[in-house]
Amino acid sequence: MAEKRNIFLIGPMGAGKSTIGRHLAEQLHMEFFDSDHEIERRSGADIGWVFDVEGEEGFRIREEKVIGDLSEQQGIVLATGGGAIKSRETRNKLSARGIVVYLETTIEKQLARTQRDKRRPLLQTEEPPREVLERLAQERNALYEEVADFVIQTDDQSAKVVANQIVKLIGM
Repeated sequence: MAEKRNIFLIGPMGAGKSTIGRHLAEQLHMEFFDSDHEIERRSGADIGWVFDVEGEEGFRIREEKVIGDLSEQQGIVLATGGGAIKSRETRNKLSARGIVVYLETTIEKQLARTQRDKRRPLLQTEEPPREVLERLAQERNALYEEVADFVIQTDDQSAKVVANQIVKLIGM
């Protein structure tokens, strides 16, 4: 039997990685993982607590380990955290171990999708959310593009439609 390729979803918070990933995994009969949920499962604490106690640096160390472990599996769909691509090691592992799909979205859509979500530590600051998202986009967009095999715009499309587009693009 042919080996199943992994599919890794990258992109900013609010791009729809987790929702689209679930649809994609279901459609392709693959196992779905969300790196943030796996970090919570392994640490026994939510992401906010990890950020509060260990800071972003401590969180990124955990994230790199989790993504490294999960990406060694075969036939999975993995939704990564928005900042996962900050790690060169993570970018290299994702590129080497599967198909990387960058789910692109606008700042406006990110704001709309995250405005009521209190589980996003980087938005729980004094800095206005728009400024945070613009700064993160400036820091990360080139990294998303660097590692992506495919780029898909998620604005104004349902998760199911985007999942279908990914299936067609990757030929699975």
